[in-house]
Amino acid sequence: MTTNPTRDWVTQCARKVTEDLRDAVVTVRYLLGDRDDKFGPGFDAVWQEEGASILRSPVRAPDANAVAERWVRTARSECTDRLLVLNAGHLRRVLDRYVRHYNEHRPRRGLALPPPLRHTASMRSKPATIASVRRQKFLGGLINEYHAA
Repeated sequence: MTTNPTRDWVTQCARKVTEDLRDAVVTVRYLLGDRDDKFGPGFDAVWQEEGASILRSPVRAPDANAVAERWVRTARSECTDRLLVLNAGHLRRVLDRYVRHYNEHRPRRGLALPPPLRHTASMRSKPATIASVRRQKFLGGLINEYHAA
């Protein structure tokens, strides 16, 4: 994280991300980016070396990247707007925890309420009868996750 990202900084981040993806054996076919000056030729070259096609969102069309915009709005309204963030390290820890909750526990109406990473498994299994429920608090009680006891 930085408060003043530059072209060089963004390009270096791309190198680190592509390295991590390579280690995890993940292939990126497309990269959707906006038209910010920070994403210059060096940034594009890093991704193209990995075989990704660079797609640019249309000029002055914030709705073209609606999924990312919605995620940012959700993260702010459910998490960061409700906490006093002390510094960059604290923000990183808070967002790491929130992302884990968002992907592994937070229900989605569009998926008939299971979280995204459990959607496929829940479609195959029948609902279980639960005798009691245990609550686990995170971020000082801002996030509550519930599990069968």
